[in-house]
Amino acid sequence: MLRPSFLSLLLACAVSLSSSAVFLENGMPMLWAQTAGQLTDLPTQNGILTPDPWNFLHRMSLYRLMIAATDPLMGSMGTNATDSPLWGLPLQLGWMLTSGRLADPTSATTCGLQTGDTMCISTQSWWSCVTYFVSVLPFLSAAKQGFMGEGVQVQMQIPEGVQDYCTTYASCAASYPDAMSKWDAFFQGLKAEADSPLPENEKKDSLLGLFWAAQMASTYASAACNSRQSHYSSTEVSFAKSWVNSAEYVSAAHFQSNLQKSSMFISPLPNRILRVDDSAPNIADLSSEENHTLYVFSWMNSMNNVLGGTLVSLWKSAMCSVNTREKGSKLLEQLLLNPSFATQTFLSIITGMTLSC
Repeated sequence: MLRPSFLSLLLACAVSLSSSAVFLENGMPMLWAQTAGQLTDLPTQNGILTPDPWNFLHRMSLYRLMIAATDPLMGSMGTNATDSPLWGLPLQLGWMLTSGRLADPTSATTCGLQTGDTMCISTQSWWSCVTYFVSVLPFLSAAKQGFMGEGVQVQMQIPEGVQDYCTTYASCAASYPDAMSKWDAFFQGLKAEADSPLPENEKKDSLLGLFWAAQMASTYASAACNSRQSHYSSTEVSFAKSWVNSAEYVSAAHFQSNLQKSSMFISPLPNRILRVDDSAPNIADLSSEENHTLYVFSWMNSMNNVLGGTLVSLWKSAMCSVNTREKGSKLLEQLLLNPSFATQTFLSIITGMTLSC
């Protein structure tokens, strides 16, 4: 791993050279080459692995190690080295870093700021708290299921005085049993895939179902982070809620969040924290793509609220087969990435899809 001062310079250059979301570096997640390529690159104490998930490189390393350990069992996802659905998670973390969402929102410290330690992830950030549940929890589960080697024990570091984060498999399973059991089911499902008699497309759909069930269970568990939303503007909070709500749609479609497809969805996300006076699709310093994405997110969340939650229910009902889930993934791409695709068209299409189930 490189010196923090050099990493800060790399990060500052990457952000300054682009006005849109920065989350890739040489085609890979941010600072990927500086992360741990093997367990021995991470700290240990008394024979126990002790990563620091409040350091960006350590948290990103959890993803790199999980992807490497599970790739041999991801054959149904495709032939490319970046076809695993796990790739969407490090891309998401990289976007949060460069957009300032992992920094201390309270201004009480310089954690994550250009004037402080740019690799620091703040325990007060809502965004960093939410992603804790989709980085630390799956890593602890993967270790428990033997993906990191036989008998590997893990104890996450935590800053002094911070008490509301679980740090071991046992403590996370006690605090968030549903999330941990679903991550266990995903990793166990990976092991069982080799002996499955299902056709490749059904294997893929089944594994994606297990993956998204685990990710959504972690998302629901991350409601524990909600008090941290008070550190942000009402506009940023509204976007954060819409961002969480969007996961309902991609998960029901069993979206294959590989590196290529995830990049398309993350690229138009806002490159900075939103201010109270920001109003999409007319935010001057954001790109047209970022404005469009914010508008669509807001529309989907508003429509779901107006309909009493039935838009999400309607969508989930429409995703009733491998075929409709494949169509659903393509439909989401059109809605989010094609500005000429009308929102009302989306509504009429999923109504028709539901009738075919």
